[in-house]
Amino acid sequence: MVGNGRSILDRALSLLLAAAAQQTVLGSGSVGKSALTVRFIKGKFVARYDPTIEDSYSKPLVVDDEACMLDILDTAGQEGYSSMLDAYMKSGEGFILVYDVTNQASFEHVDEIRQRIERSLEDRAVCITLVANKIDLEADRVVTSEDGEAKAKLWDADYVESSAKTDTNVTLIFETIVRRIRSSRGGGGDDDTPSSSSKKKGCTLL
Repeated sequence: MVGNGRSILDRALSLLLAAAAQQTVLGSGSVGKSALTVRFIKGKFVARYDPTIEDSYSKPLVVDDEACMLDILDTAGQEGYSSMLDAYMKSGEGFILVYDVTNQASFEHVDEIRQRIERSLEDRAVCITLVANKIDLEADRVVTSEDGEAKAKLWDADYVESSAKTDTNVTLIFETIVRRIRSSRGGGGDDDTPSSSSKKKGCTLL
């Protein structure tokens, strides 16, 4: 029992000490940003969500046997407010860009979002996971897996296909961005270089 108690205490302490991974979810309206966030946080699917609501969540997650605390900002209907989006981008490091595989325009729109992120971050590292959502609607799909993979490769970003409705790869999205955040913080490289130290910050899902 004592060993068990110590193990629980150590785990709780590691969660408290872990660097928070700040995440913000971005994409066109109705691509499923809130549905993915709520599915991950609360384990349920919401078919309808108030597009004017901005919400933030925190959740602990163990990735590759290392604990971290995720701080997630769901921007919901804030896409139309340019100054607010710029503020979100400047304060973040890592971004989850979501598009709807049944909506070609949403796939094209993520290019514009990425360009805004790069302008906002200037010389800081850009940490992105590209998410192809609503893969449960296969019969209505217009954006292929090959299209998504090619865009992610061009961006040097990670690529995940998901469905909030069927809970397909939802947790994988957040695990993937955490790995990308850790890498950008210098976990996998030489921390003594000036560029790596200047790029150490958290990740944000937009």
